[in-house]
Amino acid sequence: MTVDPRIAAVTKRIVERSRPGRETYLERLRSAASKGPHRATLSCGNLAHGFAACGPADKASLSGDVVPNLGIITAYNDMLSAHQPFETYPELIRKAAREAGGVAQVAGGVPAMCDGVTQGQPGMELSLFSRDVIAMSAAVGLSHNMFDAAVYLGVCDKIVPGLLIAALTFGHLPTIFIPAGPMTTGLSNDEKGRIRQLYAEGKVGRDELLESESKSYHGPGTCTFYGTANSNQMLMEIMGLHTPGASFINPGTPLRDALTAEAAKRALAITALGNEFTPIGEMIDERSIVNGVVGLHATGGSTNHTMHLVAMARAAGITLTWQDISELSDAVPLLARVYPNGPADVNHFQAAGGLNFLIAELLKTGMLHEDVRTVWGKGLTAYAVEARLGEGGSVERVPVPVESGDPKVVTTIDKPFQPNGGLKMLTGNMGKAVIKISAVKPERYVVEAPARVFADQNELQDAFKAGSLTGDFVAVVRFQGPKANGMPELHKLTPPLGVLQDRGQAIALVTDGRMSGASGKVPAAIHVTPEAKDGGPIAKIRDGDTIRLDAVAGTLEVLVPAAEFDARQPADADLSANEWGIGRELFARLRENAGPADEGASVLY
Repeated sequence: MTVDPRIAAVTKRIVERSRPGRETYLERLRSAASKGPHRATLSCGNLAHGFAACGPADKASLSGDVVPNLGIITAYNDMLSAHQPFETYPELIRKAAREAGGVAQVAGGVPAMCDGVTQGQPGMELSLFSRDVIAMSAAVGLSHNMFDAAVYLGVCDKIVPGLLIAALTFGHLPTIFIPAGPMTTGLSNDEKGRIRQLYAEGKVGRDELLESESKSYHGPGTCTFYGTANSNQMLMEIMGLHTPGASFINPGTPLRDALTAEAAKRALAITALGNEFTPIGEMIDERSIVNGVVGLHATGGSTNHTMHLVAMARAAGITLTWQDISELSDAVPLLARVYPNGPADVNHFQAAGGLNFLIAELLKTGMLHEDVRTVWGKGLTAYAVEARLGEGGSVERVPVPVESGDPKVVTTIDKPFQPNGGLKMLTGNMGKAVIKISAVKPERYVVEAPARVFADQNELQDAFKAGSLTGDFVAVVRFQGPKANGMPELHKLTPPLGVLQDRGQAIALVTDGRMSGASGKVPAAIHVTPEAKDGGPIAKIRDGDTIRLDAVAGTLEVLVPAAEFDARQPADADLSANEWGIGRELFARLRENAGPADEGASVLY
């Protein structure tokens, strides 16, 4: 199957750029794989501690190296709707492991915070760095070196990227990610957005808003809009880390449980003790990373992954850049319309054919590398299937339909919703930024207007409530980067800016903060790098400066004479209020050592 030349060219460039780091990574991986867990060579005291809580049969099995042991890393807690279903997974996995002749143990738990709870709150300033904490926490669990393979239970925003960073760090272990699935459909996303905007305008009260939100987020499972959490599930499947068809099956269903048991058995089948040894670090290569980026574009996924994919690739010795992501966006058509890029939710997406239909369509024109390794074997064609519950409660798979179940939600490769993925890199005298335009009307791709500068999203909210945000303007919200305050998401900006845009004002947002997969109809240049705290050009912007955001040309410029702009001193900000409370004081060293957004905004690399 021939790969599209544009996809092939970017992949080749990534391979060449990554060669030194990738070779070092693979050498270390192969050294670790050659040593193995070697449980039988542990001291008796070491081994006794390792299986002290097991039953007699499992203890006997773990006394030597013959029976594979599956490590479970879980992000379970029962506050997160997406992670609450994981409560019962360890027992399902242990039972499946025994049926397959192996053993399974919970190796460790990792923290899992809900961005939906912390949006606009101080706790959101811990969110991005929780990714790196999760990676380190998973490493602690696996450091006991008791395992032949691992399964990872995680869904939401920073959790899956953190878990994948850990999995690639332990790249000698075969790995499968096991999702929990989306909650069933509640209040429509359009209606939820309408009520939020009415609340922002003061036309409905808190009671009406809470009722609307509760009808939207109403039960176990992932939130049903296509934000970072559901983009994560797409990535794990299109990169071959889920079993085929596993991503968007609702929790608490027989098929969901069957897929979980199947994944545990498959993880044991691909250990070094069998004939299909598939260590994740060998499996995930430059082609797999490119497939993930292609999937992100084709589905209109989260802008957070312009950072997460960079960080995850680095964990495998692969150097991915924003330029790579932007060029792939130019080549890949948009094939899905899922909120905020359309009215449908992920359940509608799944019913219309979902990710697996989309994979089949992308393979037709070489938009994906088919010849990759996956946890299911070799070849991405194995993922162009629909998973169903078969006789006896097993999983069976059938080819995806030839036609979309709803062409308004998922379309074919010859009739794309738009010719590109809508994620672009912007460059200019303000630095680098990314913009997601798949939900932005084309007439708003270019905005040129005076700057209104704010130190945080609360300042902009106050100006909106005071009625002072009149006329066309570009809102510059700065000192929101990783070093400043941990780079929180700024979703409190969406309702007021949306209101002003609906009133006929030309509006855009420029920020060194994040907006993630829920960013929508307002053009927003986000992740501006260098950030204001690093003295980036965004720190030199003044009220009234003319800013031109051009998503067609891919530019972000402040229209001030170069000599005048260069001579300006960067503004400073009092960030003392962001340095303590809700645990923020414990993250001070992470803020100080965070890398820039275009390199993954990580403290690990």
